[in-house]
Amino acid sequence: MPIEIRELIIKTTVNNTTSTTGSANNAAGGGIEESQINEIADKIFEIIKEKSER
Repeated sequence: MPIEIRELIIKTTVNNTTSTTGSANNAAGGGIEESQINEIADKIFEIIKEKSER
């Protein structure tokens, strides 16, 4: 029997601490900007909306 998810809750924690490993990750492309996060979340919500309209 299929399961239908009616609600999706996404929680994140952002730390603004600076360390040498954190700086290395950002320089290597490991960092992600808030605008990118918002764009990804919008795409996720669009996909969920499309699937619920079917």
